[in-house]
Amino acid sequence: MSELVIETTGLRKEFHSRKGRRVAVQGLDLAVPAGGVHGFLGPNGSGKTTTIRMLLGLARASGGTMRLFGQAVPERLPQVIDRVGAVVESPKFSPNLSGRRNLQLLAGAIGAPDAQVDSAVETVGLTGRDRDRYKSYSLGMKQRLAIAATLLKAPDLLILDEPTNGLDPAGIREIRETIRGLAAAGVTVLLSSHILAEVQQVCTSATIIGNGRLLASGTVEELLASAGTHRVVVADQAAARAALERAGLAVTPAEDALLVDTEDPTTISRTLGEAGVWLAELTPVRADLESFFLQLTRGEELGA
Repeated sequence: MSELVIETTGLRKEFHSRKGRRVAVQGLDLAVPAGGVHGFLGPNGSGKTTTIRMLLGLARASGGTMRLFGQAVPERLPQVIDRVGAVVESPKFSPNLSGRRNLQLLAGAIGAPDAQVDSAVETVGLTGRDRDRYKSYSLGMKQRLAIAATLLKAPDLLILDEPTNGLDPAGIREIRETIRGLAAAGVTVLLSSHILAEVQQVCTSATIIGNGRLLASGTVEELLASAGTHRVVVADQAAARAALERAGLAVTPAEDALLVDTEDPTTISRTLGEAGVWLAELTPVRADLESFFLQLTRGEELGA
């Protein structure tokens, strides 16, 4: 079994205000293995950022336990924090200084050698633009500089919270390539995002949450294999849908077919046969993380 770089058990976070109590994270069990890119997925407001802030000691947990590299946090966070890099909020860089100069100042503050600045610039693909002023950078370049800043201490774990928010397609592609390069270099990346289709292109494993609760976790292949959606074509869609829903199956109309959620296609054929509805076509639908997520959360009200 792979070493876990992040592990939470029963993690809970409550916020209290004059409007009452709001539970942001509800008994979350999160396990992130060493190596590769682990997607931490869910819609905005599902508890991703709150969880990350608790892991980094920026927010106090209301209950449960957390570990980074096997060490209990926040109690032993000082012992492991140098192994963790994180981009959670927009970092503050001096707009009139070059990207390189900003990194040099940060490196000096933490005692990192100049060679680490060169390495960070190269890793995030800013070579040739690192001497330009920060204020001239595109949003994607600013985000890559933020990642470079976290690399100055050569972390074993990099946590990125919604790193592609607001980026154009070119910027998203640049961040994606940067993440792939980091994973190839041996850095474990926890990638928090609500853009599931984009994340699927870089993740090796994923945890999906909704309303602060764990919905599913595993390798991407395992998650997609469990999706189990089938395309059903019949002459009488209304009768077929009624029979399938009576059998407890989730059915979604899709143009000239019905999409039915089940891992066992024989359930579909048997149910329709017993109802006197004959199949014209029954084929599995190749799932993606986005469709799998929608299947998991159907009928559940998500946080805003």
